[in-house]
Amino acid sequence: MIPWILKRKPSVQTQIMSYGPFLFIITGLCLIAYFVYPHPQIAMWFGFAVAGYSAIANDSIQTLGTFISSNKKMPWWALWFFIGGILVLTFIGGWFLNNGDVAFGRLDRIPQPESFAFLTIAAPIILLILTKLRMPVSTTFLLLSAFSSTVVIQKMLMKTFVGYILAFVIAFIVWGSIAMLVKKYKIERKYNEKKWKALQVSSTSLLWWAWLMQDTANVSVFLPRGISFGQLILVVVYLFAVVGLIMYKRGGEIQTIVTEKTDVVDVRAATIIDFIYALVLLVFKYINNIPMSTTWVFLGLLAGREIALTLLSKSQEPYKTTAKLVLKDIFRASAGLAISLIIVLFLM
Repeated sequence: MIPWILKRKPSVQTQIMSYGPFLFIITGLCLIAYFVYPHPQIAMWFGFAVAGYSAIANDSIQTLGTFISSNKKMPWWALWFFIGGILVLTFIGGWFLNNGDVAFGRLDRIPQPESFAFLTIAAPIILLILTKLRMPVSTTFLLLSAFSSTVVIQKMLMKTFVGYILAFVIAFIVWGSIAMLVKKYKIERKYNEKKWKALQVSSTSLLWWAWLMQDTANVSVFLPRGISFGQLILVVVYLFAVVGLIMYKRGGEIQTIVTEKTDVVDVRAATIIDFIYALVLLVFKYINNIPMSTTWVFLGLLAGREIALTLLSKSQEPYKTTAKLVLKDIFRASAGLAISLIIVLFLM
């Protein structure tokens, strides 16, 4: 029997049925959003709850993707307590240091909403759909643009694209240099796994902390700029549970954005990616308090790395494959950016 005859594509009906539970949840969330958006006190917590899951689920590929990919053998609950513990400490520390502001000053130029439009509350639901479709969109633009002025959005765009270019150049130089040194001095592929695992824990901790300081604004934009201690506990407990669910799902469908890249399951590659990404985020954090899309920075990092490794391989086929991967990531992220700007136009 010819092999390809056996590999039949699932029917349209089968594909629709597989999305049945997800579509049911999305429909339910849209109905709830419609009924609660006229009531600000309820709407802000609903928006936070959906944004809390959708933002972390979509952005998990940036911060936790390489860590999850290279630690497949670790139990999910161990990853949960490690990652969730850092989240709890970051939020509590930020609350104490910033007088109740868990956004680390990222919302200073975005006023607290006194009322909500339906599209504003629906934005996190749209993000859930895009995450299901494996699109690494900019949660910053999708969730913050609806609350921001045109001037702030322009500054966010400029800072984001500068971040993409900087991450691309740094990744290209670093991985190009490493690959040439390995080739020139014939460095062995064997390595001390325990030491690299310890380094990876450090790099993941640094990256997760840096990302939280940048992107907690995406989640807390629905909430008051200064929250009470009771509200802090509610926020922390909920987000800790969200991290647990994501670790249980091992990142979910969007994790393929990371696993399709070259050698990301290698602990050394994962560690270097995380360290560079964390340093770039920290640099931009201290430049100014304008929010930026960490998604574009991450995609720039992966693109620079992939192109450097491909050029050094001097093979035409990998070059074509890499070009497709890079362009596909840019298309996905651009689609999310376009959707967020369309939402802003409707709200205006």
